[in-house]
Amino acid sequence: MDRNTILGVVLIFAILIGFSYFNRPSEEQIAAAKKTRDSIELVRIEKEKADLVAKQIEEAKISVVAPVSNDSLLSQEDNARKEKFGVFADASMGQEKFYTIENNLIKVTFSNKGGRIYSVELKNFKTFEGKPLILFEGTSSKFGMNFFAQNRSIETESFYFTPSDSTESSILSGPEVKIGKEGNEKFNSTNKGDSKSISMRLLAGDGKYLEYKYSLDYNSYLVGFEVNVVGLNNVVTTNSNYLNFNWNIAVPRQEKQSQYGDDNYATIYYKYQDDDVDKISTGKSGEESLRTKTKWVSFKQLFFASTIIADDAFPTADIKTELTKEDPRYVGTFNADIALPYEGKDSESIKMKFFFGPSHYNTLKQYDNLSMESQINLGYAIVSPVNKWIVIPVFNFLRKYIDNFGIIILLLTLFIKLLIFPFTFKSYHSQAKMKALKPEIDEINEKFGKEKPMEKQQAVMALYKKAGVNPMGGCLPMLFQFPVLIAMFFFFPTSIELRQESFLWATDLSTYDSILNLPFKIPFYGDHVSLFCLLMTVTTIISTYMNSQTQNTDAMPGMKTMMYLMPVMFLFILNGYASGLSYYYFLANVITIGQMYIFRFMIDEEKIRAQILINKKKPIVKSKFQQKLEDMAKQKGVQPRK
Repeated sequence: MDRNTILGVVLIFAILIGFSYFNRPSEEQIAAAKKTRDSIELVRIEKEKADLVAKQIEEAKISVVAPVSNDSLLSQEDNARKEKFGVFADASMGQEKFYTIENNLIKVTFSNKGGRIYSVELKNFKTFEGKPLILFEGTSSKFGMNFFAQNRSIETESFYFTPSDSTESSILSGPEVKIGKEGNEKFNSTNKGDSKSISMRLLAGDGKYLEYKYSLDYNSYLVGFEVNVVGLNNVVTTNSNYLNFNWNIAVPRQEKQSQYGDDNYATIYYKYQDDDVDKISTGKSGEESLRTKTKWVSFKQLFFASTIIADDAFPTADIKTELTKEDPRYVGTFNADIALPYEGKDSESIKMKFFFGPSHYNTLKQYDNLSMESQINLGYAIVSPVNKWIVIPVFNFLRKYIDNFGIIILLLTLFIKLLIFPFTFKSYHSQAKMKALKPEIDEINEKFGKEKPMEKQQAVMALYKKAGVNPMGGCLPMLFQFPVLIAMFFFFPTSIELRQESFLWATDLSTYDSILNLPFKIPFYGDHVSLFCLLMTVTTIISTYMNSQTQNTDAMPGMKTMMYLMPVMFLFILNGYASGLSYYYFLANVITIGQMYIFRFMIDEEKIRAQILINKKKPIVKSKFQQKLEDMAKQKGVQPRK
């Protein structure tokens, strides 16, 4: 930009500023404009007042000329309700009242508005804040039937039901039963008379009604639910083959928020009548349409479930989850729109039941042919049998005699280590043999170098075979240990037995322990420091170092780096995981370190070296299969390696 251009730009700005200054309005002009605006606003306000007075006078004249009686107004309201709701008009008005039935395990509250289950409290459990554990409550849930009657859409949740004469708040008393030492409680009442019921009817006049009948046995998590349709065959639309039942709840948080808490396990499970249990994917919102007969639908949290179960089957169902991970009050909203079979008879009964209780493996398993225990994630197909047939039975056995869960986990760890001890010893012995061959392996490495990796590998394998060493012998225990390690990874976070059970500094073994809360969040690690996780990491590194002393890692230098990288990776992964799991891994590492010290005294490496040298001098006995392969190679002109 040259000097003339700059001068031109400056002059233009000077002209604009001067023009604005000399043409600005004077103080008198500003005052006059303001006065004009105020006058216009005042006129507008006065006009609105005059219109309002005129309207009030007109309304007063009308009321004087044609007064309307209260009876007439009520009659108009009645006619409007009848027009809108038909035979259910009388039930559209009322006052909400609450009723409860409870036993030693649960307390169920019902509302006459909608005739529904308003809330459910599990009496033997508390939230992580120590408050009563409410599975759901009426202010954040929906519960009712939807159908067409007399060409009107009826939603029962909006109507007031009439309780039967026998309905009253009642308690089934008896001793408390918890998920306790037995680990295999039976929750169905066996005593006659130990049952209470409550009935709610949506009246339609002339002995016609829709009835919800609920029942509860002593010592049971099951609530019977029976829908009776009486005399409504001429009211409900005749072409209806089913009635819609809609159940929607906002799931309250029962556990503290964590990386691997409720948010990762909350979803809807369901079971087809003649098929396995399935679910909507966890960790994200989703929906599915079930067009095959369904036996049950379950709103599943980490440790608790609310399940509706058909006596026969539900024809169809639409289910949906909406997770709210950032909400401190709710995990999310679950919805099930279920079709109930309806044949249009004068009297029909549709029987179902609800399960409101803990996701405890043995508790759910006792309900035969329902497979409700499949809601508990015990791991992949290859590891779930370990949990079902080894871990859970041993865990429940120990609970019969021991109250301290830290001691139970210690004994469980010792039991598993004892179970695989023979394979661990065989592995160490095999590694000692391979270590004894290190001089010969070094010679092979020098002979072939890096240029001939295939020839070097063949020479090493030939050496192992001649010396009688099995290179896979050290991997055998891992075949048994790995499924156990993975099984524990699934068992501890989902085991309700560990919920709110403390040990040492860990206040809850089902979630992470913290000895230091950080003022910031470290990516992939979290905002706290778990001591059990740190101890696990340190002992894993020590165990890895001791194990590497018995192995030849020179042939695979990257292997050594990976062995030390894995514990660091698990430090980040398990910092927010169940402290019971980190505690178990820590104990397993300590026992492994102790075993290595014992094995060093038990195994004489010099003696092993001498025996290997003797084996090398023995002729190799070839199997018939190997001899056949060599004969075939000779026929083709291929000289087998000696």
